[in-house]
Amino acid sequence: METSEARRAVAAALSTASSLGLRADDARVLHDSNKLTLRLLPCDVLARVAPAAHRVAQFEVDLAQRLAEAGCPVAALEPRVEPRVHERDGYEITLWTYYETATPREISPADYATALQLLHTGMRELAFAAPHFTDRVEQAQQLVANRDRTPVLADADRELLGDTLRSLRRAIGERGAPEQLLHGEPHPGNLLTTRNGLLFIDLETCCRGPVEFDLAHAPEEVGELYPGVDQGLLRECRILVLAMITTWRWDRDDQLPDGRRLAGEWLGQIRAALERNGQGSHG
Repeated sequence: METSEARRAVAAALSTASSLGLRADDARVLHDSNKLTLRLLPCDVLARVAPAAHRVAQFEVDLAQRLAEAGCPVAALEPRVEPRVHERDGYEITLWTYYETATPREISPADYATALQLLHTGMRELAFAAPHFTDRVEQAQQLVANRDRTPVLADADRELLGDTLRSLRRAIGERGAPEQLLHGEPHPGNLLTTRNGLLFIDLETCCRGPVEFDLAHAPEEVGELYPGVDQGLLRECRILVLAMITTWRWDRDDQLPDGRRLAGEWLGQIRAALERNGQGSHG
């Protein structure tokens, strides 16, 4: 967030927590992108603050409650207040349990695979309306096609990303793999090591699709240990996900630190992966 907007978001979170009877005198920024993640002190609550126009907080709160009830390894909402979305000063604010990071910080691939399998098992039992993973691919395709939103993306790279997103979206769909509710982005940044074990966070990206789409966000060793994986499908999903996250980095409004440098590296990785997968090179 811009500095002035971040100040307003912090103030909204602090006043919301205080109005609910939680002592909130200070806020430490844990993550700053399109939303702000804060640790409120001394009540020790994690607050997530997003512009109200995003309208994704209710989806995440509802899903988190359902998954927790099903015994899934997910971060819990703050138990001292009503589990709902709070609106203040143009922001949606949700309050969550703050977890101290346990040691060791390194997560073994076996533990990672087990946690993700537990999450998927619980998700399979849930009747919960969620977008299809191809909806997010479509968003990336629209971004690539929009030169106003991606003004510095070179023509050859634009063609590479557009072709990759289109061809892999089709190829993955044609495989007809079983589909279920997914986390959507279960990468290492969305997995906490806590005293309660491994817990997944950031559920707003949940979608429906094959489990290989989720595994494409995890380290390769995790996919090797997860049972019953279609490795050919996983390879395609990995390239697709790489093309998607590369596309986000070229958005003129992207706020990821060092994003453009990463995007340049990832374009090279996409070309190399397509070569290995027998799909040729672009540009």
